[in-house]
Amino acid sequence: MGLPRFKRPEGTSEPSSNLYVANCGPAVGLTLDTIETVFGAYGQVKGVHLADESGTRVIVSYHDEKSAESALKALNRRACPELGGRSLHIQYSVPSVCQVAVNDSVQVSTEASELDIPGLYLIHDFISAKEEEELLAAVDSGPWQKLAKRKVQHYGYEFHYNTRNVNTNQYLGELPSFLSPILDKMSVFQKLCYTETVLLDQLTVNEYPLGVGLAPHIDTHSAFEGLIFSLSLAGPCIMEFRKYSTGVWPTSADTLSDEEAQHSDKSSKFLRRAIYLPPRSMLLLSGEARYAWHHYIPHHKIDVVNDSRIRRGLRRVSFTIRKVRKGPCECEFPEYCDSQK
Repeated sequence: MGLPRFKRPEGTSEPSSNLYVANCGPAVGLTLDTIETVFGAYGQVKGVHLADESGTRVIVSYHDEKSAESALKALNRRACPELGGRSLHIQYSVPSVCQVAVNDSVQVSTEASELDIPGLYLIHDFISAKEEEELLAAVDSGPWQKLAKRKVQHYGYEFHYNTRNVNTNQYLGELPSFLSPILDKMSVFQKLCYTETVLLDQLTVNEYPLGVGLAPHIDTHSAFEGLIFSLSLAGPCIMEFRKYSTGVWPTSADTLSDEEAQHSDKSSKFLRRAIYLPPRSMLLLSGEARYAWHHYIPHHKIDVVNDSRIRRGLRRVSFTIRKVRKGPCECEFPEYCDSQK
């Protein structure tokens, strides 16, 4: 059981509706949604997927070979202004017979303390089943914005995926009343990691269908302050964390192999940890966990936790609650900080 992989092209490959695109992906600041928009100018895109664990290569799949051919001719080895001026390296690709393992050989913890990531906290059963039901009913009564593979709602301030930031001049109003019971419970975290009162003012609600995850990223330093809360509803998932010694994801062709990616403790380039997030749990990223570790949700339908196979629900809804930053970030992790580069 796993997700299909695509072969890395070797020499000249036959025409295909799938394109292998290098120097492109979340590790170089390009979201999958942005990539899909750019490649969508040449035909209907079936999907955009990470080609491997590096975050710098993607597979763009079209419904037909003609669209793929048009995109390859227009974008290969040419600077693309819509993608930050990056010069893309594009070849045809075909599906491989190999599959990505369900757990990708990383040990999955159930408690944040087991991960040894400073600033990471997880509280199980942060809300009751009744509160979960009420929160889901509240967001389902509101309008959803459709992205490529999931749906979102924004409150307080809208998060712009093309820039990975917010416009502080576009205030959407106070956070919704259905969030008040959650905010009232936040004080429990003050006993764990911080003392000051933080007035959170931004909420993003994500709905993930079965099998859909989240691209690797660090929440933009200049966009949000130092506390990021994530409440899981309706279904479970695994969240993975990676810390790169260079401070950024590799951008050269000589990035980690799949084997290196699966054995984080043997790799000198990054550390790798994973945690299981059950429904109704609240995760807090603060300090080093917030500023220096990439986090993402693997695109799985089944997760393996302590030798148990756990199938994800038909949907998972997350509440990401943050405080918008009104000035430059002055954190203690300048090598990961967009304000200090």
